[in-house]
Amino acid sequence: MSAQSEDIRIVVVDDQTLVRSGLAVMLAAEPGLTVVGEAADGLQAIEQVRMHRPDVVLMDVRMPVMDGIEATRHIVAGTSSRVLVLTTFDLDEYVYDSLRAGAAGFLLKDAPPDDFVRAVRVVAAGDSLLAPSVTRRLIEEYTARPSGAERSAVLDRLSPREAEVLRLVARGCSNTEIAHSLVIADTTVKTHIMRIGQKLGARDRTQLVVAAYELGFVRPGQAG
Repeated sequence: MSAQSEDIRIVVVDDQTLVRSGLAVMLAAEPGLTVVGEAADGLQAIEQVRMHRPDVVLMDVRMPVMDGIEATRHIVAGTSSRVLVLTTFDLDEYVYDSLRAGAAGFLLKDAPPDDFVRAVRVVAAGDSLLAPSVTRRLIEEYTARPSGAERSAVLDRLSPREAEVLRLVARGCSNTEIAHSLVIADTTVKTHIMRIGQKLGARDRTQLVVAAYELGFVRPGQAG
């Protein structure tokens, strides 16, 4: 498939040849998507990203030589490529670590083909891909609760309106849903999210959700 200027460039990373090749063929068949590289481990992934500068990297977690978490950390720190982690339910703790390393989201390996295509487009557009039910399970099982002092310090940095926005973001609401709920403009929501990210040191929407749960600002039972 020949790449065009508007094509989303993808690198597929998985140590299982059949899985990797299958994903590559499926994605390359979609209009506007171009698979520019494949890798079987984290080190190869970093090299492929350096060579091809893809928009999106589909990253497996458990791989030889270097795992997907460490590879994600390197890629996010050194490039503008966005990482979408591929996982199964029994690897939840690794997914959580990947999100903390800077992944833009995650997708289950047994998801329907249409979900993979949608996920790539969403992440390439600069958004984060969160599966709310799985995210809640991750946070509930693997997040250590902060002290009351830590939580108070964070709350002190946020305005009351920013606190409201963060709660809604953590519950999986879109910008439009947040704007409707708080009766404010979409552009105002974007501004609030940008400022919250700066205050919490969060790179994107995924990081905001992780931070909200880690800090005990939103608890699993409150999401949904």
